[in-house]
Amino acid sequence: MNAIPLSILDLAPVAEGSTPAHTFARMVELARRAGALGYRRFWLAEHHNMPGIASAATAVLIGHVAQATSTIRVGAGGIMLPNHAPLQVAEQFGTLATLFPGRIDLGLGRAPGTDQAAARALRRYYASADEFPADVVELLGYFQPVQPGQPVQAVPGAGVDVEAWILGSSLFGAQLAAALGLPYAFASHFAPAMLEQALALYRAQFKPSLRRSRPHAMLAMNVVVADTDEQAQRLFTTQQQAFANLRSGRPGLVPPPLASASELGQRYAPPVLAGVDEALSCSAVGSVATVRARIRAFIERHQPDELILTANVHDASARLRSFELAMEAAQAAG
Repeated sequence: MNAIPLSILDLAPVAEGSTPAHTFARMVELARRAGALGYRRFWLAEHHNMPGIASAATAVLIGHVAQATSTIRVGAGGIMLPNHAPLQVAEQFGTLATLFPGRIDLGLGRAPGTDQAAARALRRYYASADEFPADVVELLGYFQPVQPGQPVQAVPGAGVDVEAWILGSSLFGAQLAAALGLPYAFASHFAPAMLEQALALYRAQFKPSLRRSRPHAMLAMNVVVADTDEQAQRLFTTQQQAFANLRSGRPGLVPPPLASASELGQRYAPPVLAGVDEALSCSAVGSVATVRARIRAFIERHQPDELILTANVHDASARLRSFELAMEAAQAAG
């Protein structure tokens, strides 16, 4: 089995005791190291009104990271299109792709990436996410060469090479990606329930397009690697706490790890932890050997074309080391 491409989804974590400025500095450090290690993509996700995630101005950060790197592709995983006018997104990413040709990805999602109050503040007059397919088609149209008599064009944007993806965690995104002939990224790192159904549907219904001749699926995993299983499991308690807090309506800064994973049961009710375990079931946590085996099993089961890894680790140095060890594990996994 040949090694498949590996990428990083950076959630721009703001840890307790840190600041967004520190987050951005470590983001650049991670992106540079990722490029040197051979990661293919470095994606940032749009979230709003969340103290522990600093990637709200996603296109701005993509430009910042692209300017600081030279080879790794940089993009959005993704832009939440209900928050934006398609023309504005086309202009932003047309500009990015003009500045950094051949390196910009545009993943598109239909969720607001925030709560209802912030969603209203972002786009007060938006009807509903049901308009997402039409918005995607409109947006992709702005990247086509300008036609005679075309009343509105993206400048820059028209004729610019931007690799577009559909993101999803349900059958809806899989159907849309298949119908439009686009690559598909599934959010299995936090919503794995419909992974197998969505993949099967996407592959069965895919229609070749000018952008993609065959289906291409990238799956997300939580991967935390350390020298020992125990150390990695302790680091992973940060992500488990953050998810439990979010599910309990208490989003905040990224918490430090607990002394041991057993303390989770003392802090959260069993139904909350059960929900966290289910949501984070697509995870590989442990030493290089442990993670290698889990990544191999995941690849053999789902046959992805690419993997994108994320790690919500409190200490930035430990997070960087985790991605270094993750690449070692994944290359050996095949």
